[in-house]
Amino acid sequence: MAELSIDDLMYRPGLMQGQRILITGGGTGLGKVMAEACLILGAEVYICGRRGGVVEAAAKDLTDAHGGKCVGLACDIRVPAAIEEMIATVWADGGPLTGLVNNAAGNFISRTEDLSARGFDAISNIVFRGSFFVSQACGKRWLADGKHASVVSILTTWVWIGGPFTVPSAMSKAGLNVMTQSLAVEWGNRGIRFNAIAPGPFPTEGAWARLNPGAGTESEKKDPTIPLGRNGEMRELANLAVYLLDPGSAYVNGQTIAIDGGSHLQGGGGFARLSGWGDAEWEAARSSIQSANEKDRAQRTV
Repeated sequence: MAELSIDDLMYRPGLMQGQRILITGGGTGLGKVMAEACLILGAEVYICGRRGGVVEAAAKDLTDAHGGKCVGLACDIRVPAAIEEMIATVWADGGPLTGLVNNAAGNFISRTEDLSARGFDAISNIVFRGSFFVSQACGKRWLADGKHASVVSILTTWVWIGGPFTVPSAMSKAGLNVMTQSLAVEWGNRGIRFNAIAPGPFPTEGAWARLNPGAGTESEKKDPTIPLGRNGEMRELANLAVYLLDPGSAYVNGQTIAIDGGSHLQGGGGFARLSGWGDAEWEAARSSIQSANEKDRAQRTV
């Protein structure tokens, strides 16, 4: 279901005409909304994810609503060979990308002492390794062809304040923050910009099921830990992503921009409050998260 219209965006129609954008994890949530914004503004958009049926349905939903070109591609970015195949397919389907959004992620709340190696890898292999290899696969082609491009990675404010009970994600996002800073210098003089966005709460079904088990996406619209008193709206994040992708932001490089209503500045934005949970609460959370994981696995086998 489409979320945005041209009236939700700050930009003139056709701003992104001629741009070609890939958004990882683009079939749902924030990724789909960013894809929608780019499509509305005239870009050709590619979205990828492990659940082929989901990204294909999302691409159809967006093109039915707005026209243009949006292509859904099944790709497990934990597998470098799969990334190479996907990027080669995109380049063959109209030429080089002009922008990449590293949005694909995995996360769930857990006491760190309860984490398994498999659970840690499930997150780090997507967020840390996967985002690097997608960036590298695009970067090698841009550099070889002398093309300019913009890379935007979706992080969290945990890169500055830490992430208790989400340690694998916080570690992986911090790694992407350093990648952003490093490649902004290494590749910036060849026309490839790297920036990042650190969102606060933007409730989506997939993330909320693992980070706020049992709570609906409407459950925390008002939050006293956020100076502005509310969660983010999808159009607000989409507008920021468009700005960083567009050549109009050509002098912005190596930056991570928080969009969290100021919550990390007053100590919000994490899960430290879960320190008061006991075994019963954690067992209930694990059961709820497992149900969400099983639902996702079922969609990947359809």
